[in-house]
Amino acid sequence: MPDSPSLMLLIDKPAGITSHDVVDKVRRIYKTRRVGHGGTLDPFATGLLLVGVGSQTKKLHDVVGLDKTYEATAQLGGTSDTYDLTGVVVARPTSLVPRREDIEEALAKFRGTIEQKAPAYSAKKVGGQKLYELARKGVDVEHLRPTKKVDITELVITEYSWPVLKFRVTCSSGTYIRSLAHDIGEQLGCGAYLKELRRTRIGPYKLKDAKSLEDLLTGDWAQ
Repeated sequence: MPDSPSLMLLIDKPAGITSHDVVDKVRRIYKTRRVGHGGTLDPFATGLLLVGVGSQTKKLHDVVGLDKTYEATAQLGGTSDTYDLTGVVVARPTSLVPRREDIEEALAKFRGTIEQKAPAYSAKKVGGQKLYELARKGVDVEHLRPTKKVDITELVITEYSWPVLKFRVTCSSGTYIRSLAHDIGEQLGCGAYLKELRRTRIGPYKLKDAKSLEDLLTGDWAQ
């Protein structure tokens, strides 16, 4: 192993750890503090995480702004205060189960450039404080949630069997997939929250070329 490694690692992040946890593991392995990642994945999410080591950290600024592709699973028929499975889930009984055609029609409304609100439980800062910190204190943050224009270039159903909807989305940097899942549920009138999320692409970098953390720890890593 070189004394001063310069690497761009494509890691398949497992569920249950943060993106920063991955960075910490890489720091210990390569014995350097000069490590960073190119775009956060929530702890429950899996998939492609780009980790720069040494001089490759300089490239991460450009990586963050690249478009991304995700495979997502939404649970219909309920809502979550965090818009995903980690929050407080409330069932929303419905007598009208959406047909596939209904979902296709709903998805069409989210393709292109859309205005998207950040989730209440997000790291977006308002007045120097993160939204999720305010929300956890019981502050009503609905009117504080910032809105941003995002581009959805692909949004297709990959599988549907009530109440589980699986879809693939390609979007601009900064898009909240859990907000998208929530908004799709509201459009359908049955509610929805994000159950699973897997990132498969960041710009030209693809998940199929990534290795697991176990590969990195055991040295089974093509450099």
